[in-house]
Amino acid sequence: MTLSNWLILASWLVFAGYWAITAVGVKKNIGTRPWGRELSLPVAIVALALLVLRIPALRHVLWQAQHYVSHSDRVPGLAGAALCVLGVGFAIWARVYLGRNWGMPMSRKENPELVTGGPYAYVRHPIYGGILVAMLGSAMGGMVIWLIPLVPSAFYFVYSARNEEKLMLEQFPEQYPAYMKRTKMLLPFIV
Repeated sequence: MTLSNWLILASWLVFAGYWAITAVGVKKNIGTRPWGRELSLPVAIVALALLVLRIPALRHVLWQAQHYVSHSDRVPGLAGAALCVLGVGFAIWARVYLGRNWGMPMSRKENPELVTGGPYAYVRHPIYGGILVAMLGSAMGGMVIWLIPLVPSAFYFVYSARNEEKLMLEQFPEQYPAYMKRTKMLLPFIV
């Protein structure tokens, strides 16, 4: 395994560990939905990835891309690893700022607060943006397989972000429109 692959793997392990530890003690959800409904899209993304891997032509293209990336110059690999670390760091920074307000996508919290500091001063959904940057960096850094979940995840995050914004507009009808005008949805200065 290359240095970039180790950095990518370590970043995702830190991300998963931090997420698991900090999920304890968050505010309760109001009107919770069944777990099956919340997990259906992520499960569909995994199923899609497995399906893609079963199609010989697509598997061959991924193998060729992986071969090219793993035998190319180190600079793209390290740049991809840096993007992954940056994306994971951005998502964790956002999660720290949310504190107990964090929850599953599109969930309502009791006693909600509008968080607009830290990464939320630039982006309304920095966790989604950070994860997407980390996935792209992982693919660039030598783990081409990350391209499979990247596209459906991007669609899912935009879908979730738009639904969450509807909820936020209901909960904060005066503050949220102004907040939307001064921030981007997923990535600072871009989207």
